[in-house]
Amino acid sequence: DPKTAKGIVKRDVIRVVTPGTVVEDNLLEEKKNNYIMSMYKQGIFFGIAICDISTGDFLSSQIKETNNFVKLLDEIARYYPAEIVVNDMLYSCTEEIGKIRERIECYISNVPEEDFRYDLEELKSKYDITDEKGEKISKLEEKDFAIPAIAGLLQYINQTQKIEMEHIKTIKIYQTTKYMALDISARRNLELTERMRDKGKRGTLLWVLDKTSTSMGGRLLRRWINDPLLEVS
Repeated sequence: DPKTAKGIVKRDVIRVVTPGTVVEDNLLEEKKNNYIMSMYKQGIFFGIAICDISTGDFLSSQIKETNNFVKLLDEIARYYPAEIVVNDMLYSCTEEIGKIRERIECYISNVPEEDFRYDLEELKSKYDITDEKGEKISKLEEKDFAIPAIAGLLQYINQTQKIEMEHIKTIKIYQTTKYMALDISARRNLELTERMRDKGKRGTLLWVLDKTSTSMGGRLLRRWINDPLLEVS
């Protein structure tokens, strides 16, 4: 505060703005989430975490099946993040990073491995970590890929924003198997949320269905269209 300073005012970086951490309304599309995604790779398995800093939405999952990298690409297509942060192991896999860059135009940052380390008890004390239904997950230690991804993303957000993000209170860990897997090509060809030709909204499925009157409702509808459930009920 210049009023309290004697002599020269101390200067410091008070915030780092990156593609995934923009929160200004005039720079964001009103009915579209601006996601930042972290990806943690260990061996052949992946953990992912996704956050929209402007709304406080925070989601996570882990991919421990067959065709793991293909499923990872499907998750990237689901959220279409503006920025991705990855751990050293994934960043050193130039072939996989190359395939991610081919499919989506976004900024990819390499974050040190130590930023993905975590204190589980501290995480549990600060955040409500739940499943899709909002029920607390009793055996969090079994989410051994999702939790490092969460820790890495939280650390990156705190380092860039320089303040405690108090509106991020709940972290939902979901199962990828509950949603229909649609790759980037399928999403483009179906023109769910944007046209192939010019990436406009007019004429898409979202354009036909969107009668929402608030940005929150618009974002929710977009998410439902992007995440088709496999269970009819």
